[in-house]
Amino acid sequence: MKETLNGRMVQLAEKLVGSGLTLSQGVREFEKQYIVATLRGNDGNLTRSAEALGIHRNTLRNKVSSLKIRPADIATASKRRRQTARR
Repeated sequence: MKETLNGRMVQLAEKLVGSGLTLSQGVREFEKQYIVATLRGNDGNLTRSAEALGIHRNTLRNKVSSLKIRPADIATASKRRRQTARR
């Protein structure tokens, strides 16, 4: 049986609650991972990522800064391998 998004979210929420994470911490981490995934999908392009997220580019830039998202967080595994090979 194919698992639904809601079902996966319930399981994740239960794990996070069980680990002692506060709501604020869980929301912050989810937002960070969602933004990182969007940036990866848009090759790090802030403008396209902001459009996909439905927010202004400056809002995204501020969120990237406040969530301490680094370029290394955004780089895909293949990009990291290429960067490592160049050194």
